[in-house]
Amino acid sequence: MDSALKPGARIVAAMSGGVDSSVTAALLKKQGFEVIGITLQLYPSSNQPARKGACCAGADIADARRVAEKLGIAHYVLDYEARFRKAVVEDFADTYARGQTPIPCVRCNEKVKFADLLDTARELGAEAMATGHYVRRVEGPGGAELHAAVDPVRDQSYFLFATTQDQLDYLRFPLGAMDKRAVRAIAAELGLVNAAKPDSQDICFVPDGHYTGIVDRIRPDAARPGEIVDQAGTVLGRHDGISHFTVGQRKGLGLSGNAEPLFVLKLDPVNARVVVGPRSALAASVIDLHDVNWLAPGNAPFDCKVKVRSMRPPVAATVTPLGDGAARVALAAPEEAIAPGQACVFYAPDGSRVLGGGWIGQSQAQAA
Repeated sequence: MDSALKPGARIVAAMSGGVDSSVTAALLKKQGFEVIGITLQLYPSSNQPARKGACCAGADIADARRVAEKLGIAHYVLDYEARFRKAVVEDFADTYARGQTPIPCVRCNEKVKFADLLDTARELGAEAMATGHYVRRVEGPGGAELHAAVDPVRDQSYFLFATTQDQLDYLRFPLGAMDKRAVRAIAAELGLVNAAKPDSQDICFVPDGHYTGIVDRIRPDAARPGEIVDQAGTVLGRHDGISHFTVGQRKGLGLSGNAEPLFVLKLDPVNARVVVGPRSALAASVIDLHDVNWLAPGNAPFDCKVKVRSMRPPVAATVTPLGDGAARVALAAPEEAIAPGQACVFYAPDGSRVLGGGWIGQSQAQAA
């Protein structure tokens, strides 16, 4: 897996209970490493998400333990409930309350798995920590680089843009060059209990799939009723809280009889307003970012490809670093529904290496 890690070296494998992290641990064991599996308990034991496909639930902890026993490796369960609630769940609610659209999986990787858990791995004397993410770590001339997975359907590089260089030096991703069928085949061959287990879904802490319930409970102000207005400020209707909307949304507005379909253009949390307009008004070609994480030198403008949503293909753009963690992205062609709170991730022109990324603050049709 890595010439810098010798057989027998201690590696912590983050085991969620799913097939990907289980096969990761199995591959490490097969390669001769001393593997320690760690599973995080992220929810109260009496309030585990029951929705099929939710990750890190009670059944997942049991599955991880059974896989560790099958592989003959040490396994520990760590209570990270309080850390997860503060860094991920409350941040999720806060982001919606600000009229933005959060990405909890990024926050979980950034604040919990690649921060707290990584520190624990070091405390255990591990030389590396491995996860089941579908990304590649490539040793480049300047050190470890983060690259997209070989399988574009499974690629998770967008969600790992906030990984720091120090973290990347320590992390390993054994599945980055594999596809899901090969991973499941290995699990079946080894007789792992979760070989056919369904993939986990996003927003693991929303057991019923209705995220607004969590937002309204943690940040009640986000449920404050308000007005739905057009771009001129004309009141078209009312809503039950901005947390029910996101930029680009068309359905669920409760508006009819308009000359053309209306979409959410902007959320105004201060005045509890939802601004709507025609689809043409969703297009933007300039994006302002904050809290940018650089995985390549970023001192001068450079051409690259960027992704403004996890499921969208990368598009050509020019990124200009502005200092103090800010950057401006000029898209070669306008993109629709660029939502504040989402991430804009920079890729090398060939679409492989992740150069960095930041959080979307605002977007506009053209530079002012």
